[in-house]
Amino acid sequence: MAELPRILVYGGKSEQAELLATALEGRFLPVRAQRMEDALELLRGRDFAGVCLLNCQTAQFCDAALFPQAGGILSQVPDGLAILDVRLKILWTNRRFDELSGGPESKVGLGFYDAFGAPEILGPDLSPFHTALGTGTAARSTLRLGEKTYFQVHATPITSAECPIPSYLVVSVRDVSAEVLQQQKLSAIYQAGLELGDLSPSELLDMNVQDRVELVKSRIIHYTKDLLEFETVEIRLLDKATQKLEPLLTVGMVPEAETRELYARPQGNGVTGFVASTGKSYLCEDTTNDPLYLIGAANARSSLTVPLILHDQILGTFNVESTRPGAFNENDLQFLELFSREVAVALNTLELLVAEKMTTAAENTEAILREVANPVDEILNDTAWILERYIGHDPNVGERLQRILKHTRDIRSQIHKVGEASTPQGTNAPLPPRSQRPKLRGKRILVADNDELVRRTAHELLGRNGCEVETAHNGEETLLMVRSFQYDVVLVDIRLPDMSGYDCFCQIRESQENMPVILMTGFGYDPGHSIVKARQRGLKSVLYKPFRVEQLLDEVEKTVNPHGAAIVNQGDAAGTTVAAPTSQSTAS
Repeated sequence: MAELPRILVYGGKSEQAELLATALEGRFLPVRAQRMEDALELLRGRDFAGVCLLNCQTAQFCDAALFPQAGGILSQVPDGLAILDVRLKILWTNRRFDELSGGPESKVGLGFYDAFGAPEILGPDLSPFHTALGTGTAARSTLRLGEKTYFQVHATPITSAECPIPSYLVVSVRDVSAEVLQQQKLSAIYQAGLELGDLSPSELLDMNVQDRVELVKSRIIHYTKDLLEFETVEIRLLDKATQKLEPLLTVGMVPEAETRELYARPQGNGVTGFVASTGKSYLCEDTTNDPLYLIGAANARSSLTVPLILHDQILGTFNVESTRPGAFNENDLQFLELFSREVAVALNTLELLVAEKMTTAAENTEAILREVANPVDEILNDTAWILERYIGHDPNVGERLQRILKHTRDIRSQIHKVGEASTPQGTNAPLPPRSQRPKLRGKRILVADNDELVRRTAHELLGRNGCEVETAHNGEETLLMVRSFQYDVVLVDIRLPDMSGYDCFCQIRESQENMPVILMTGFGYDPGHSIVKARQRGLKSVLYKPFRVEQLLDEVEKTVNPHGAAIVNQGDAAGTTVAAPTSQSTAS
């Protein structure tokens, strides 16, 4: 009959130790030890399947009460176990303790810290052994060896009825490197996200957008390599309009992969297209057997691809690859997904700041143009008046006046150029709602109205769509401007201070036979029948006040492009009404 496994029971002379030994009989061969010295002697001389330690003061099992002797049935537990005296000298160890402390040889006789090569104590107890000996209760701490090895140490004091002051410590040592490193990496990813998203408008003022994008890309590469320890990386951003995945950065990819056109489709666009279309991460264990994989990094055998997602919107994809098959695990997937969220937030923040700067630049340009519009028109009107009356007296005067006209008109174009130059380029940020009607861009328009608000509004609305707008206060100025300059269309209110809209229309046609003219009037207001008489003379376009902004733009676009259909405006001007003032003479 096979001998039963031996169990060493230590609990002093307590009744609980006797009861435990009796309970173990039949399944084990319990061996009693009333003194720790006896227990240690027995451990050194025989093989035991396990050891039961009872705290003799409380009759409770210690946290490390049941532990294996070398060769015992519990010898495969992950914890290293040892018994120390009050000087922290090692009296006994199991095999796992010896392995954790650096080798198979026994560490009996060494000091605990000497066995581990003077590790750094991280806490919470700076000396768990002294705490346990001083308080009579268990204490714990974490030790660090080198950069990536961490042990959790748990010390439990051993007392007896005869001696309530602890004379020995039972110590368990567990390798917690994986858990600590994982927590450190999670914290580092969070910190990396803060640095990636550390984008401020003041920095954008000091750097152009492309430089800022390059800075964000360099940070992503840095953290991908140093934090996640991935050597290859490819990030693509999704163009929502075309569903094309545009490369943002590539490191370690073959030229074929860098220039490959990919779309957010589940088939025919590799793993990247699948991830972008489904929003699901994809772990490719072996590239040689994966039907979705397309060549990325040189000699790649495995890959990991996650979506860049922000507020449930897919912004793009983040892909890493390795030359080893099965190189990525679930932890890598978790870390890359977390990091990709930070990348998505950083890229979105950059886009928002760029869009803000673009909008600000556009608003500043429009504000400046609004302020200079009236003075520029006044200069043009006065210069045209002088040019018509005095050009024959001195050729040099005429030449100077022409130069004044040219430079005056250049003021507006230069303001536009400066505004466009200050608009960030090279990002996916949406442009402000400008130039949505390309057929109007560059068209020169004259607006004749006595109301200053109408003239300012014409500059703003038509100028926003790329028109070159000039204005006149009355009929005389209108005719003078038409004779002096070339326009694509003239908008004339039917009630001018010095003549009717019909008279102005007729004289414009006498000066410029094919000049397109649009008459503006309030509903039902036409006491001189200007509209009717002008239609008889060939007038084709009329705007009735109040009219919506898109009606104004449609009518002007149709007039300057008589053979093309007007483009319906879908911008934020839709729904805005340009009303007629109560005087019925002007419109805003």
